[in-house]
Amino acid sequence: MTYEQALAYFESLGKFGIQLGLARIEALLERLGHPERRFRSVHVTGTNGKGSTTAMIAAVLNEAGIRTGMYTSPHLIDYPERLQLCGANISRPAFAEVIEQTKAMADAMIADGLESPTEFEVLTAAAFLWFARERAEIVVVEVGLGGLLDSTNVILPELAVITNVTLEHTDRCGDTVEEIAHHKAGIIKPGVPVVTGAAGAALAVIETAARQHGSVCEVLGREFTVTGSQIEQARQVFELRVGQTPPEFYSIGLLGRHQTENAALAVRACQLLAQGDERLTPAVIRDGLAKAVWPGRFEIFPGTPLLILDGAHNPDGIRTLRQTLDDVFPGRAIMFLFGVLADKNHAEMARTLFRSCDRAVVVRPHSDRAAAAADIAREIAGFVAAVKTGDTIGEGLALAKEWAGPDGIVCAAGSLYMIGEVRRIVVGEMSANTARG
Repeated sequence: MTYEQALAYFESLGKFGIQLGLARIEALLERLGHPERRFRSVHVTGTNGKGSTTAMIAAVLNEAGIRTGMYTSPHLIDYPERLQLCGANISRPAFAEVIEQTKAMADAMIADGLESPTEFEVLTAAAFLWFARERAEIVVVEVGLGGLLDSTNVILPELAVITNVTLEHTDRCGDTVEEIAHHKAGIIKPGVPVVTGAAGAALAVIETAARQHGSVCEVLGREFTVTGSQIEQARQVFELRVGQTPPEFYSIGLLGRHQTENAALAVRACQLLAQGDERLTPAVIRDGLAKAVWPGRFEIFPGTPLLILDGAHNPDGIRTLRQTLDDVFPGRAIMFLFGVLADKNHAEMARTLFRSCDRAVVVRPHSDRAAAAADIAREIAGFVAAVKTGDTIGEGLALAKEWAGPDGIVCAAGSLYMIGEVRRIVVGEMSANTARG
């Protein structure tokens, strides 16, 4: 199987959509010899910040010299981004090989009269197979959707991290914060410590689940706290205090107040893992955290104009993005490249993100669930100084940059599908310019 054939196979599985439940993935993993049992793991879920937190934990473990895997979703440009070992993506040939091997077992399931695994189930099983074969010591696993019935919830982790809980995926995980928290808390296993940044009603659900499983639950703002956060030379520095111990200073390259909270969760998770692994010294945790990167999350590309890519795609993420823009670029008008999926709360996102001095170019993300650019442009017209549409993402990006002018700021946001394409274009242009010398 070639990489292109692997992509075609995934496209054929797309007709099965997203189906929560563990029966199919468990049957598939059994046929593969249960690779998920051959490495240690950390499980990360949450409404926002779970990808960044996953990346930070993995960066620290890599810094410690631990053979570390990282499994995330979705990808920005292509599938191999989702499977990393020691900080490097799986190669396309290796990806195609492991998908082919997993497909053979999936086909055998169907031949035996079992239900076909979904795309995400096949990918998750293939990832676990690859990590096991590559002898990963520990894999940091990001939940795909929810937690309780997510395909990743077949692992027995050493630690569970729940970043935060707000309303999302109400069509699948419930209509209330409490119901969604129940799904997130589904990754808690008996006796496995929990680290969380959740609050209010969601925290109550998580703590109840932890007690029922005999698991210690440490809460950001209670057992450990963040203080003194500030931005210095395109980096963020903050203090973290655990209990009554003296505060320790950390520096991260990810901007935004929310990232200090994600970093605090990652640090505390690594401190708990350090109780059983002497390689995770305080210096290693500090140095690893400082090296963490997570593309597409307030990612700045210097230039004329300056370009920012941010994966915010729900009201809470948009609120955080707006706060970060105001912190880093106070008083500046922003040129937005904006595209969203049809099932998002467009009105709330628009009210939160745009200022009357801002302008926007609206495009349609590459997704069957995407909202039409013209429809969104009409919807947000009252929130911005001016709005235009682009027929393609590339055309929209060019229009936004031209409209912003050399001294302006362009911020692409609203959909991971959209910023993935923008990043592909920008990185491609940078590579072409480098090649030309």
